[in-house]
Amino acid sequence: MGGGDGYRSVAYFTNWSIYGRKYFPKDIPVSKLTHILYAFADNNDQGEVFLTDKWSDCDIHWPPGDSWNDSGNNLYGCLKQLAIHKKANRNLKTLLSIGGWTYTQISKHLDGPASTPEGRKRFADSCVKLIKDLGFDGIDVDWEYPANPEQGQHLLLLLREIRCAMDEYAETLAGGYGGEKPKFLLSIAAPAGAAKYANYPLREIGEVLDFVNLMAYDFAGSWDAHAGHHANLYHANSCPTSTPFNTAGVIQAYIAAGIPSSKMVLGQPLYGRAYKNTAGIGKPFSGIGDADQERYSWEAGVWDFKALPHPGATEYIDEEAGASYSFEESTGTLISYDNEEIARRKAEYIKQNNLGGAMWWELSGDRPLGEGSLIETVANSLGGPDCGRLDQSKNWLNYPDSQYNNLKEGFP
Repeated sequence: MGGGDGYRSVAYFTNWSIYGRKYFPKDIPVSKLTHILYAFADNNDQGEVFLTDKWSDCDIHWPPGDSWNDSGNNLYGCLKQLAIHKKANRNLKTLLSIGGWTYTQISKHLDGPASTPEGRKRFADSCVKLIKDLGFDGIDVDWEYPANPEQGQHLLLLLREIRCAMDEYAETLAGGYGGEKPKFLLSIAAPAGAAKYANYPLREIGEVLDFVNLMAYDFAGSWDAHAGHHANLYHANSCPTSTPFNTAGVIQAYIAAGIPSSKMVLGQPLYGRAYKNTAGIGKPFSGIGDADQERYSWEAGVWDFKALPHPGATEYIDEEAGASYSFEESTGTLISYDNEEIARRKAEYIKQNNLGGAMWWELSGDRPLGEGSLIETVANSLGGPDCGRLDQSKNWLNYPDSQYNNLKEGFP
């Protein structure tokens, strides 16, 4: 199960969450997680990776522990808090996630550097520098998406370069800490659309990665003609317009292409997608509604799970599709999202198919622990009452080459 050390429980923390969303590192359900993917870093035209919000990442002081009177060059911000979480939770690993939709799909920042040996080496070397300085356990690459097989090969070469650079740095740390050395981790965010993953040399990529985070969501949305499930497990033969994609088929395609099932981590959404003026699932719709930040909608038609279902809406399970949704008949508003029952079924699917665990985008959308959290629901199912069947491999705490005194000293 979960690649030998237990199931992975992986979630994205976004560095913009601390602003309008008011979601802070102290809110992360660290007892239910094994990996945090810190999003997003970016890269320049030469391939050098850099942080995108230094105030959030490294500078903001959190009471009560962060003093303005400390001597030396010290790390603060969200990344100090993650390092403190690691020290208190030794099976919690943190990876720096690089890319994302804005930087790699809209701005195409990876296209150039990934295409040359020099760009790939600069990218990998800068990844290692950020690991050294900031206390990460590895790197997550979120390229959305290689546009053709040639770019898929560029991704593979980039991943190999990162792996080599991380392993070389790990060797320099060997023997100084009770004979141990770190195992820095490498993952990617992977697409669920066949037209996209067809460009990936999946078997070779699987050999270099520790795990693959499958983005098994956004299967349907405002771009479609019918109100569809956006994270369903299965195809609905009785209503095919409701399931343009399905998770089970994608998982099997990745495994058939050579990705070990134990490396496949099933991504799940902590948000729902809305359809207005519809008669129901699989039916035509008109509009998706406006954003409403006071009610936890940060983008038109997209609602945090913690806001769902809305008052007046009835929640339904689509047994054939393995999906849930809410419908408000008086307004014709349907919202597709995972509820607790579907979260439990996805946990069972992970166990039955020997997958490597679960992943969520992104943490701020979930309910708190004890109040119907989807992360808690899945982690408890995968890991048992004490989460003991979750990945127990240890993180790395020794960063002697950091530029930050407090990280180098381990936050004594």
